[in-house]
Amino acid sequence: MINDLITKTGIMVKRPAAMSADELAEWKKKSFERARDYLFSIGQPLVYYQKDGTPVAEYRDGRIESLK
Repeated sequence: MINDLITKTGIMVKRPAAMSADELAEWKKKSFERARDYLFSIGQPLVYYQKDGTPVAEYRDGRIESLK
């Protein structure tokens, strides 16, 4: 049973704590884009909070719905 486990390695090259401010900003941007692309690929919306604290769901077609 344990031999059936699959190990998946990440794509991190450098720890966020060791990144410069520019590298960290780029890493955050790419992480957000990867998560968004993955969710849209499986038919799910990206759910997040706007700056005013309102939860919203963003869909592949660009539609954004308030969840309040």
